[in-house]
Amino acid sequence: MTNITNLKKVLLILCLAFISSISAQTIINGFFPKKKDLTFATSYSYKSYNNFFRGSTETKSNPMNMGEISSTVVSIYGEYGILDWLSTTVALPYISTQNETGVLDPVSQTNEVSGVQDLSMFLKAKVLEKDLNNSSKIAIGGAAGVSVPVGGYEEAGILSLGNGATAFDGCGFIQLKTPANLFIELQAAYSLRNNSDFDVPNATLFSAKLGYYNKWFYAHAKVGTQNSLDGFDIGSPEFAAAGGAQALPETEVDYTNFYFDIYVPLYKESIGISSGYITNMSGKNFDRASGFSLGLVYKIE
Repeated sequence: MTNITNLKKVLLILCLAFISSISAQTIINGFFPKKKDLTFATSYSYKSYNNFFRGSTETKSNPMNMGEISSTVVSIYGEYGILDWLSTTVALPYISTQNETGVLDPVSQTNEVSGVQDLSMFLKAKVLEKDLNNSSKIAIGGAAGVSVPVGGYEEAGILSLGNGATAFDGCGFIQLKTPANLFIELQAAYSLRNNSDFDVPNATLFSAKLGYYNKWFYAHAKVGTQNSLDGFDIGSPEFAAAGGAQALPETEVDYTNFYFDIYVPLYKESIGISSGYITNMSGKNFDRASGFSLGLVYKIE
C-alpha cells in the first residue's frame, strides 16, 4: 500500500482541523475519504490572550481591561465518503470563555460564558485529479456549506461565543502532492453571513499549507487569513454610535494566524491522536491569542 493511499485512509479529517474553533476558518482539507468510510473525532482546544488589536493597533490590554481572557473548546467532527470523490462533513463545538479579573461583560453581565456554538455542515467534491510527469499529483476541488447558530448564545459582548450569524460558505482548493510525500495546498473561500439583528460583515478567507506525511505521522504548517469586507473599528465614533459593545458583531474583523498540526496513527489505521498549535500574528479588531489542541480520531470502514 502506498503512502498516499495510507494518507487517504488515515487522514480523512484530522481532528486538528477543528482547532479552527479558535479562529473562524473553513473545516475543509484537500484529502478525500473512500466511499462509505466514516471518520469521527473529538478534540479539546485552549486559547488565551490579553493583547488585542483595537483597529489595526496592537494594545497591551483587551476591551474593558478584563485581564487575560481564556477559552476552552470541546468539538465533535465527522466526515463520510459518499463517493470516492464526494464527502460530507459535520462539526459542532462547545465553548467556555472567562476572564481572570472578574470584570463583568458589559452586555451579558457575567465574567464567564459557555454553551454550544454553531453547527457546520459541508459538502466537498473533487473536480480534477491528474498525475504529472514527475510522478507528482495535482487535485482541484471545492466545497459548499452552512454554519447555523444552535446554542442560543448572546451574540454581542466581549465574551460572546460567536456573532450569531448564519454563514453560507463557498471554498475552492488546489493541492499538489510529490513523490517525496510533501504536499502544498491553497484554499480560497467566501463567507456570506446573515443575522437579523446585526449587520455582520461578509468575509473572504485564504490559506496556504505545507505538509509532510509517511505511515508513522502527518504534519503541516499553515498560514490563514480573514478579510472582512466592511464593518467599523472598535473605539471609532461609528462604533460608539452603534452601541459600543452591543454592536461588536458589526465590527470589521481581520486576522492572519499560523497553525502547526501533527497527527499520529495508533492502531491499525483506525485510531489516532492529533495535536496542534495556533497563534494570531496580526489582526484588526481581533485578539492576539495563542492556543493548542489535542484530539482523538476514530475511523470506520
